[in-house]
Amino acid sequence: MAVFLMILGAVFLDVSDQAGSAARREDLCTVAASPKPIRDLPEGSGVAVSRLTPGLLWSHNDSGRPALIGLDGSGAVKARVAVTGARVVDWEDVAAGPCAQGSCLYIADIGDNNRVRQRVTIYRVPEPTPGETRTRPAEAIDAVYPDGPRDAEALVVAGPDELFIISKAPARETALYRLKGPLREGTPSRLERVAGLPLAAVTGAALSPDGADVAIRTNDRVVFYAARELFAGKTAGGRPFDLRPLREPQGEGVAMGNGGVVYLVGEGGTLASLTCALR
Repeated sequence: MAVFLMILGAVFLDVSDQAGSAARREDLCTVAASPKPIRDLPEGSGVAVSRLTPGLLWSHNDSGRPALIGLDGSGAVKARVAVTGARVVDWEDVAAGPCAQGSCLYIADIGDNNRVRQRVTIYRVPEPTPGETRTRPAEAIDAVYPDGPRDAEALVVAGPDELFIISKAPARETALYRLKGPLREGTPSRLERVAGLPLAAVTGAALSPDGADVAIRTNDRVVFYAARELFAGKTAGGRPFDLRPLREPQGEGVAMGNGGVVYLVGEGGTLASLTCALR
């Protein structure tokens, strides 16, 4: 009888722990704005929070002309900016980060569905200011994987000379790669494989403004990691939040703003937002 009660107690504790964990995951974020259609983003793939203009987001389509679309938090289009000197193979993400000019946008032309590209490109341009319709000439930073071509849709800018790319693959094959500077045009730089990542079909990633957290998303969830641990290759302990109730047409990009605000864009042209308690 005592053994039976011990087993029953262990099962109860296990179920309680699982229930508590699920509750914490559900409490991690709340939906601030449901997906709103954005006519200018029929193939919206990436999103970034401006470092120069409060309340402005930058997004783009994954094909067509090389251009950035500026949005406010409600999804209203505020700018259309041509990216000078760039071309589109498969644009998959964008991030705002530091650079020699102060603030730059890093545009990740890293999609490779058939795994045939011998190199991928990150375009770096000084972040446009209100009223500009063209960027200054883009720097084309080429990169080569150490283990052959990879499809990828997620970019994180950790600093002016340190970028991370996350491959898009089944969970057993997904990996985090580092590109460490100095980053410049010319000879392609070699990516370094940091660690495997237990996530399948990653479609976007972003660093929080304070540099403390990284959000990594798939079509149906977003997972938050401590940046210091993730960049060191410690990929356990991510905190997930289920995005399926949002019913995005095809969730793609993610960006992190101040105050725990998380923006989401998707192919099918939508913008949504969450408020997340990461501390």
